[in-house]
Amino acid sequence: MAGNLVCSGAQLMCSFGMAPSVLTVTPQNKTLCGGMPAANILDMKPMANIMPFGMCSSMANPTVAAATAAALGVLTPMPCVPVIPAPWAPGSATVLLGNMPALNSNCKLTCAYGGVIQIVSPGQIQTTV
Repeated sequence: MAGNLVCSGAQLMCSFGMAPSVLTVTPQNKTLCGGMPAANILDMKPMANIMPFGMCSSMANPTVAAATAAALGVLTPMPCVPVIPAPWAPGSATVLLGNMPALNSNCKLTCAYGGVIQIVSPGQIQTTV
């Protein structure tokens, strides 16, 4: 399914996060869109491409589980540190950047703690892939 090409500065949100985050894309794909580096499905490295989403409320996150247990079962969010085991999916079916599918606004990313990361704003709206 086609969507807008995602570039550096895109706004992201995690289903267990409490704040939005911004995608950071380095220029290794050698493609710009709207003056910003365009992303492919491998732009998913925590703390390099994917910044934290404020506080995490997933009980699958060991720090949240420990803090919640210490609070006698009252859900206690802890700072988010994304753990990303696999690339964005599904990616563009027709456009490659850096020999990998381009990242479009319909792609999702899954955190190892169960959160689903979505693209809220792709960073540009002129180019569809």
